[in-house]
Amino acid sequence: MLFNFDRSRRSRHDTCPDRRRFLQFGAAATTTLLLPKAFASVRLPEDIPTAPERKLSLINLHTGESLTATYWAEGQYQSSELAAIDYLLRDHRTGDIHTMDSNLLELLNRLHDKVDTKKPFQVISGFRSAKTNAALRKKSDGVAKKSLHMQGKAIDISLPDCGLSDLRKAALACRAGGVGYYPKSNFVHIDTGRVRHWG
Repeated sequence: MLFNFDRSRRSRHDTCPDRRRFLQFGAAATTTLLLPKAFASVRLPEDIPTAPERKLSLINLHTGESLTATYWAEGQYQSSELAAIDYLLRDHRTGDIHTMDSNLLELLNRLHDKVDTKKPFQVISGFRSAKTNAALRKKSDGVAKKSLHMQGKAIDISLPDCGLSDLRKAALACRAGGVGYYPKSNFVHIDTGRVRHWG
């Protein structure tokens, strides 16, 4: 696992004290340690890679943090790697951390293979607390009241060396959940809800 923190690039909304974040990260890691067998039993679509190791590379555009995590190895999910992913994808406005849906991680891995790139996903939004979701709904009609972001089942992403329309097409081809297309904001939304698309 490679984790890079660039504190100088923190969002102006990211005002939560470091100590609180550290404690939440520790709690998330402890929770994840109790669940490796449950994670390992997740049923995956047939075309998800079955390589000995599966990795994800992510950059949080709001905090400047980057991560390369080998979240699957030796036939099981890796608890510390999952906790690190949860931390990077936390609500950057409140500092709240939530366990991300393992099927979403698999979908990201699958999508990365489909577009055939080595570049990390740029993350615009991962987990969203109810407080943040409510605040965003006041500013935009495009934010769902029961957003899957609040369940750790959705993520908004872009890829620097992949056209946004190509990323959307690849996500649609996966047929593994929802796909939203936001060219004006330069991101694609994917989630592990029912299969649907918009935008």
